[in-house]
Amino acid sequence: MTVPTSPVLSVSGVDKSFTMHLQGGQRLTVLRDLALAVAPGECVVLAGASGVGKSTILKLVYGNYAADRGRIVVRMAGTDVDLVDADPRVVLAARRDVMGYVSQFLRCVPRVPTIDVVAEPLIVRGVKAEEATQRAADMLTRLSIPSRLWSLPPATFSGGEQQRVNIARGFLPELPLLLLDEPTASLDARNREAVAELIAEKRAKRVGMLGIFHDADIRDAVADRLVDVEAFAPQPGVAA
Repeated sequence: MTVPTSPVLSVSGVDKSFTMHLQGGQRLTVLRDLALAVAPGECVVLAGASGVGKSTILKLVYGNYAADRGRIVVRMAGTDVDLVDADPRVVLAARRDVMGYVSQFLRCVPRVPTIDVVAEPLIVRGVKAEEATQRAADMLTRLSIPSRLWSLPPATFSGGEQQRVNIARGFLPELPLLLLDEPTASLDARNREAVAELIAEKRAKRVGMLGIFHDADIRDAVADRLVDVEAFAPQPGVAA
């Protein structure tokens, strides 16, 4: 008998709107009654036209945006935690212990060497500095960042190099959930393939992934399932 597997992420009944302060406080509803789940070892890809709310969903899960209503549940320390109404300290703990996030833009402390930027998520989770640095070096090598650049801050790099640093930092920790916002957007074919391999390895380790991929070839290679975000767009004539 197969034992059902609990999802690593469960989203239900989520609405999200924004207040347009430059337009007299008008409310713009972006998502209505959003529902999705991600199982261990599954890569779920958000699909839909640009501007429909795909990146907004990732930011809701990560806690950068607050939902108007609904539930965003992750499993943390053996307990289901609803991030919608959780204390900010709990959300920060979930970021540290439950979910990684590869955004479209690298944000880090200026002038910090690249090797330290990549190793930092491991160190804050208690990994010894020597081991964290070695694992960071291995990941940077896989993503074709030459060792001569590791002592430099990534702000000095090209856009594609910065994105590879971003990917290395996000993929390095061993967490149950990984959020991916266009991780291959600035990459050449060789590095897109490297990211596809990293995703396959995460899947094999039972990591759940929720991502956005506009590159159709990569999306087809990594997606176990597509979620049509347009299905959760507000209907015309329905009040916000």
